[in-house]
Amino acid sequence: MVIFSYVVMCIIFGTTFLAIKIGIDAGAPPLFFAGIRFFTAGLLLILWMTMRGKVAFRLLLRKEQWITGLCLTFVPFAALYWAERYVTSGVAAVLSSTGPLFIILIQILFLRHQASAKTIYGGLLGFAGVILLLAPSLSLEADWFVILGAAAIVGSEFFYSLGTVYLKRTAPRFSNTSPLVLNAAQMLTGGLSLLIFSLLTETVRFDAILARDSLGALLYLTVIGSIVGHSLYYWLVIKTNPVFPSTWLYISPLIALAIGIGWYGEQASVFTVIGAIAIIAGTFYMNNGLRTWSYKKKTNRLPIQ
Repeated sequence: MVIFSYVVMCIIFGTTFLAIKIGIDAGAPPLFFAGIRFFTAGLLLILWMTMRGKVAFRLLLRKEQWITGLCLTFVPFAALYWAERYVTSGVAAVLSSTGPLFIILIQILFLRHQASAKTIYGGLLGFAGVILLLAPSLSLEADWFVILGAAAIVGSEFFYSLGTVYLKRTAPRFSNTSPLVLNAAQMLTGGLSLLIFSLLTETVRFDAILARDSLGALLYLTVIGSIVGHSLYYWLVIKTNPVFPSTWLYISPLIALAIGIGWYGEQASVFTVIGAIAIIAGTFYMNNGLRTWSYKKKTNRLPIQ
């Protein structure tokens, strides 16, 4: 059951990037599209857990939920949805996998974790992968919106990393609260922030949201991507350990790249494929190096995944 759930989770996370692309291509306003997804998913989970007596709505008044909502949902998904106007779903997925690189960098620079040779080489390999991935766009005739979109995704991963580190440090304050509830609160607060920002900056056309492709993508992202996918992730954390489920980061981007090319007709050069492999390999190598050092030093400050 564990392996089956893991495979399903990887497939779900690998397909969400194409679902976003389909919705955006159908004309859905990016910020509103993202906001309605996360607000609805978070609200449904909160209501369900409340009916089961697992959570009270006063949890949403805690500042920690708003900070994690801004860092883990608002910033990264505002950037991702906007960027998928210009970059392919496969490239977006691979660039989103750079998050762990930033997490480890923050741990080294600010939490004083020692950087092993593996960690340094892995970081350099991941950085080289980003350059290779964008190489076809780096020319005088480049579409600068493609480069801006890619930069927005990578930059937003820094905020995601800050949010992850913050979540790890504040988690003891919510030791009696289910991780599923905390995830629901984060999605709800982040989704509400996206909706407010959308109403201030976008022209929301509901006919575009209700179009067949965008509505189908929204339902898939909300139910399958946010509720089923994240529930499987937390179930796997409980049944196994925090490290094993997080390895979806090494598999799902390649699934997204393959599906985007094979099913949606997205273009990918040799540089794109090599860059994707380099980023994922660098992330794995860097993370493995830091984890090995932490184990040898017998410290409980394990890398956040």
